[in-house]
Amino acid sequence: MPARKKQIIKMEFKIRKAEGHDVEQLAAIIRSAFEDAAWHLGISQQNNSSHPSNCRADRLIQEMNRGVVYYILEAEGQAFGCIGMEMINDELGRLDKLAVLPPEQRRGLGQALVEHTIAEARKKNLFRLQIGIGDEDDQLRDWFEKLGFEENEQKAFSQFVSPVSLMTYYCL
Repeated sequence: MPARKKQIIKMEFKIRKAEGHDVEQLAAIIRSAFEDAAWHLGISQQNNSSHPSNCRADRLIQEMNRGVVYYILEAEGQAFGCIGMEMINDELGRLDKLAVLPPEQRRGLGQALVEHTIAEARKKNLFRLQIGIGDEDDQLRDWFEKLGFEENEQKAFSQFVSPVSLMTYYCL
């Protein structure tokens, strides 16, 4: 029996800059979106507290105070996804914690969040955006390549099980 494809349903949504009062909701979205990956990789609070599946509101507040801007995607009065962007310097921004609630994935919401963040980066005259993904995640790498990102290097980080592929989008 062939696998069924999830039907893509168009919905009206808006993307806005997240505020301090959104952090509990953002943390819940991020934890939910990364829960399956964490389970497959054997990640827990005890062995990797910095993994997005262990996201806490207090950590998001610290990141926001450091300058990370989060965008939240809402439809029908409910939040379905988010993405963070940190300006590393005058020409480089870093995307982080792209998350869409699992039942809403594969509906174009992640792409809308990435495209919105690219537009925001252009407004800030950033030259490039970078995101790190698990080196073994070929499907995610292919998805980012379809959005215009290029893989340019791999790095090993002590807090991650496998190397991270750094992908870059050139904004200008």
